[in-house]
Amino acid sequence: MDPSLVILAAGIGSRYGGIKQLDGFGPHGERIIDYTVYDAIKAGYGKIIFVIRKEIEDDFNQLILEKWKNKAEVRVVHQELDSLPPGYIVPDGRVRPWGTAHATWMAEKEISEPFAIVNADDFYGFQSLKEAADHLRSIESDEHGACIVAYEISKTLTEFGSVSRGVCQSSQQGFLTEIIERTKVFRNGDGKIYFEENKQNTCLDPGTLVSMNLMGFSPKVFEVIRSGFDEIYQQANDNPKIEYYIPSVLNQLIHLGVKVPVIPTKDHWFGVTYLEDKTWVQQQFDNLHKENLYPGNLWS
Repeated sequence: MDPSLVILAAGIGSRYGGIKQLDGFGPHGERIIDYTVYDAIKAGYGKIIFVIRKEIEDDFNQLILEKWKNKAEVRVVHQELDSLPPGYIVPDGRVRPWGTAHATWMAEKEISEPFAIVNADDFYGFQSLKEAADHLRSIESDEHGACIVAYEISKTLTEFGSVSRGVCQSSQQGFLTEIIERTKVFRNGDGKIYFEENKQNTCLDPGTLVSMNLMGFSPKVFEVIRSGFDEIYQQANDNPKIEYYIPSVLNQLIHLGVKVPVIPTKDHWFGVTYLEDKTWVQQQFDNLHKENLYPGNLWS
């Protein structure tokens, strides 16, 4: 059975200042999500599931879904603040989304096969998506299984501010042991890469492997997400900004004894963290078209 791809497209884009997943970046107005769907179909994903907010549904249907619904099997599910199991209520004062693990959980009703997840506003590259799909075909749906595609940190940075990156720690056998969140990662004027912690800058090797949220799971992961969400929910009254992130799910699986292979990729990741990133990202897509890696019309 071919794997599915879940595209997390419910983000707000507070640092970008707009809805990144609907903004045009390609030479013909293509959205980043369009390139992901194009590559996913080429890589052999059998179904594409979009996780969106209801408030953008009309625009999403017009700008994205209409162009792809006859090219692939597509589904749309919603992530909302009140998308909670029976018996749960939204805590007073809660305004933030519940995070990427919660967003992934919203796709459960559409999935019975291994699947990968990606962010809608990130470009991952065809080879990375294919390597994830190839591994997912070796995972049994009724057993715990997962993988993560990891990028060299030097191929994931913006020039317009610091970012957070999940550094992948792995065993000698290449299995993930932990994802360590490094905040305020940046390239300094000397060209070297650092992260700031406790007001101290620490240098990172440019080949350090990091997570960009391209991960794969068997459908049994939803049992793990459900139990992990309950722990987050219990803390939400005291911490109204707490979120449940998908790397936490990988750490949960590791604690259960699941071996999670780290699949290194040579692809370049790029995305739009800041509004200033837009022109640079547009240039990257122009170059990919000039190199004939993508056709003039993705939907033809």
